[in-house]
Amino acid sequence: MSAWLEVKNLDVRFHLGEGGLLRQSQGTIHALSDIHFGLEQGQTVGLIGESGSGKSTLGRAILHLVRPSAGAVYFKGTNLTALPEKQMRPFRQQMQMVFQDPFDSMNARMTVGQIIMEPLLLQGIGTPGERRRKAEALLERMGLHRRAMNRYPGQYSGGQRQRIAIARALTTEPQLLVLDEPTSGLDVSMQARILNLLRDLQKEMGLSYVFISHDLGAVSYLAQNVIVLYLGRVVEIAPTPTLISSPAHPYTASLLDALPPMVRQGELPHLPEPVGEPPSPVNPPSGCAFHTRCPKAEAICSSERPLLSSVGLGHQVACHFPLRDAYLSKGAIHAE
Repeated sequence: MSAWLEVKNLDVRFHLGEGGLLRQSQGTIHALSDIHFGLEQGQTVGLIGESGSGKSTLGRAILHLVRPSAGAVYFKGTNLTALPEKQMRPFRQQMQMVFQDPFDSMNARMTVGQIIMEPLLLQGIGTPGERRRKAEALLERMGLHRRAMNRYPGQYSGGQRQRIAIARALTTEPQLLVLDEPTSGLDVSMQARILNLLRDLQKEMGLSYVFISHDLGAVSYLAQNVIVLYLGRVVEIAPTPTLISSPAHPYTASLLDALPPMVRQGELPHLPEPVGEPPSPVNPPSGCAFHTRCPKAEAICSSERPLLSSVGLGHQVACHFPLRDAYLSKGAIHAE
C-alpha cells in the first residue's frame, strides 16, 4: 500500500550559469539524488544532516517550491510532479512550510494580521471579516494576544515571530507542514515551547510533519522516523529510538556523538571523528560520498556506491561496512 506522502527516486539538479570569456558551463550542483521515502498521515519524519546535505532542498521539492529534475512526489495518491502550476494550486492549501528564519519570510511593512491573512487572501478563502476572525483565533492559539493583529513583526521576539509564522501556515487548514529548522536560533526555553506547541497542534489537528533539523534532540522529540542525508543522498533510515541508540552508518554515529548521553540512550561505537569538510556537490566523490571522510573506509568504498539495505526492522543503511556490532550487542540481528 502506498504511503500518504511518498517521495520516489527524487533528483534535484541546479545548473550553474555560464561564465568567463569562453561562456563555459560552471557545472551542476547535485543537490538531491535518488531520494525515496514515505510518510503516513499524522506522523512525523525527521530529516537530519550537516549544512549542505540537501535537507531544505528536499523540503522545498516536496512542496514544489523547487521543481525536481527527476522522480516524483505523491500526495494522497496524486503525482504532484506531473501537475502544471494551475492544478497545483488546490494542493498548496493542504501543504505549507514554516521557514527557518521567520523574519526573513515576512514583509516587515505588513502588520501581523496582514501576514497571517495573506494565504487566505491569495487563495480567495473567506470574507474579510472571516479572515480576520480566523487570524485572531490562531494568534490566541499561539499564545499571543489578538492586539498583535495591528503590530509589526519587528516588534516581537524571535520565538514570537516563529509562532506568528506557524499561525500563518495554519490559516488554510493544511494537512502537511514542512518545518525547516523551526527552532534554530532560539534559546533553549523557547525551543522547548515551540516543540511542545508543534506536538500539541499535531494531536489537535491530525497534522503530518516533515521536520528538518540539525538538532537530533529536537528530532527525537517529534519524529517517529528519521532520514539521514549526506551530500544529497540518504545514508540511513530508521525508527527514531533505533537510530538514537544503534546507528548503523559511521556518519550517523558522528552526528549522534554530539548528543548528551541522556538523549543517546546508551553507549555508541567509538569512532574517530570524520576528517575535513564535506565534498563539493558540484563534483561529488565516486562510490560512497562519505568515503573521503570515513574512518572505516576501504577500497570498495571509493569505487562502488552502497545501496540502502536492511539491517533491522524498518532500518536501512547505505554502507559497505555498517556498524553491526551495535546490533549484535542488543540482539537486534543474529551473527552470521
